[in-house]
Amino acid sequence: MPVCVLSHPFHAYPFTLTSKLIGVDIMSKHNNSWIELRDVSQSFRAESRNIVLFENVNLCIRQGESYAITGPSGSGKSSLLMLASGLEKPSTGSVVGCSETKTHSINELRSEIGFIFQQFHLLPELDALTNVALPLKLRGNKAATDIAKQWLEKVGLAHRSTHKPSQLSGGEQQRVAIARALAFSPKFIFADEPTGNLDSQSAKEIADLLFACCKDKGASLILVTHSEQLADKAMHQLHFNEGKCSWKKSVIPGEYCA
Repeated sequence: MPVCVLSHPFHAYPFTLTSKLIGVDIMSKHNNSWIELRDVSQSFRAESRNIVLFENVNLCIRQGESYAITGPSGSGKSSLLMLASGLEKPSTGSVVGCSETKTHSINELRSEIGFIFQQFHLLPELDALTNVALPLKLRGNKAATDIAKQWLEKVGLAHRSTHKPSQLSGGEQQRVAIARALAFSPKFIFADEPTGNLDSQSAKEIADLLFACCKDKGASLILVTHSEQLADKAMHQLHFNEGKCSWKKSVIPGEYCA
């Protein structure tokens, strides 16, 4: 039975900040929100069998840091992403949102989470500007249209604001999706194969844009990808294979949950 216990030295319980390793005040360098996966397991039924994707995952996702989840298809990457973002519930264990003063259900953090899908999921009847502005309008933001215009300009699509998704290329649609996900300034951005449907040049441009925007806004970026080039851009890499997962890369020792 697959076991997936993450015992990375910088991501173990208890989830608190420490400055001992580098001798500086880390609190001044960190955004003080994070997501914890506590003993999370995920399984499903198929043809009267119980298929276990992973078990006993303990993971801390820090605001302002980037994470890449890699591995073959069917290994559990996207399932972990859905659990961490609160879009699905684990079979066992819990996912919580945390700050320096509070721990609460991941559901209470949904207003701070943005999601970018491989298939874009833009509304086909709306133009690019309205697709970006709609989530803001639903939140009651009276400046929604102005903010949407600013984000379309940031992703290089100001000249395409009145075009509908069917009139945009795949790369352009993904840019709109990125603008939509970031427009309300979430603390955490989850992306499922954000460059999977793009040609190599568009994929590079989208990857650079996504990392730059998240860094600029101090948001955490958590992405699933088959691309080694995209994964290498992340601070941390978590690899899934045959029901097992392990840290492939983690940088900046000392600035972690420890």
